[in-house]
Amino acid sequence: MQVDELLKPFPIKEFHPFPRALMGPGSHELIGPEALKMGFKKTLVMTSGLRGTDVVHKIVESMKYHGLEVVVYDQVESNPKDYNVMDAVGLYQQNNCDSFVSIGGGSSHDACKGARVSVAHDGRNVNEFEGFNKSENPANPPHIAVSTTAGTGSETSWAYVITDTTTDPDNPHKYVAFDDASVTSLAIDDPVLYYDCPVDYTAQCGFDVLAHASEPYVSRLNFQPSLGNALHAIKLTAQHLRQAVWNGQDLAGREGMMYAQYIAAQAFNSGGLGIIHSISHAVSAFYDTHHGLNNAIALPRVWAFNMPVCYERFADIAEAMGIDTHGMTKPQAADAALAASIRLLRDVGIPEKFADVTQDTYSKNRLGKGPTKFYENAPRIIGDDADIDRITNHVLGDACTPGNAKECTFETVRPVVAHSINGDLDDLLT
Repeated sequence: MQVDELLKPFPIKEFHPFPRALMGPGSHELIGPEALKMGFKKTLVMTSGLRGTDVVHKIVESMKYHGLEVVVYDQVESNPKDYNVMDAVGLYQQNNCDSFVSIGGGSSHDACKGARVSVAHDGRNVNEFEGFNKSENPANPPHIAVSTTAGTGSETSWAYVITDTTTDPDNPHKYVAFDDASVTSLAIDDPVLYYDCPVDYTAQCGFDVLAHASEPYVSRLNFQPSLGNALHAIKLTAQHLRQAVWNGQDLAGREGMMYAQYIAAQAFNSGGLGIIHSISHAVSAFYDTHHGLNNAIALPRVWAFNMPVCYERFADIAEAMGIDTHGMTKPQAADAALAASIRLLRDVGIPEKFADVTQDTYSKNRLGKGPTKFYENAPRIIGDDADIDRITNHVLGDACTPGNAKECTFETVRPVVAHSINGDLDDLLT
């Protein structure tokens, strides 16, 4: 056997578990009977509150109608913080709950997954579980995750993402915990619940899906069972995102994005991610901006960065996005995929660089409104040399970076970060 074969970065592939899922319009109405079948008696519901909608109230009342006792923690923040998790753990323990339900997007699901892991370890701080399979006790309380956005995939993945605000208050750290013990017990994806998702939020979540799908398709993990789901999720996103954004109560658009987010998450679950996510985590850590927005801004730059090592894969992405690549070379088709992603970003109204993101850029913006003095002192994305350096260093330490298609160093990644903050997307078009 060739020695260089043995030195491939990821020679051993790993399958991870998926939860049972109920998908389709009306599926959220089954939460009460499903919870009873799973033995729920007193449940902690974790949610952001979904201000302005009636979604949480309706689901909680439905659970109570079926005889369940319910305690609600509705203070989960975007980019969930460690203290969100630990507050919920305290509430769970004080009320002698026996199960969890999360309602919302990735923030609610991720915070809930972290709380379950903490509860299973006598309330140890969630930050102790950063990394890969750090759980010592896999017997977590059962958890039903009800999604209200089409983007996260957290309801079916083995990962959760938390912001550590304690280790260094002047240098917040957003980390990923990959843990098979955190996989939910049941996922519920009902496209009708997405109807109340705002236009800008729908667009940002849609680009979260495109990042979740494209990164495993070009990842160095090269996990073959993920490739089909990844490519189909890209196709569904290209077909349905515009309709879901601009005609929010269009069932076909919402349902298309529901399936796209679900299979994209199953693709990255074993296929891995890359530095779209690493950049997103870094910017969120320092500015508390939305994960999907960050992914959208970083995506075209990272695609351009990665294309030279996998033109063939990006040519496949071009076809999945509906481009007729007949007669094109692979690099030409890859360029067409990049152009299509920029067109999609512009069509759904997402800002084109981080310097364009201000406090009124989108409806749920937390820029400069965070819970600590650190965030209050960050009302805009600075983007100077020192800022680019600290974001780049955070990227290089992120758990998603090793899977990136192209090997990353400070010198190669820094220009990608700098262009994401201040660059013009037209620079990427040939």
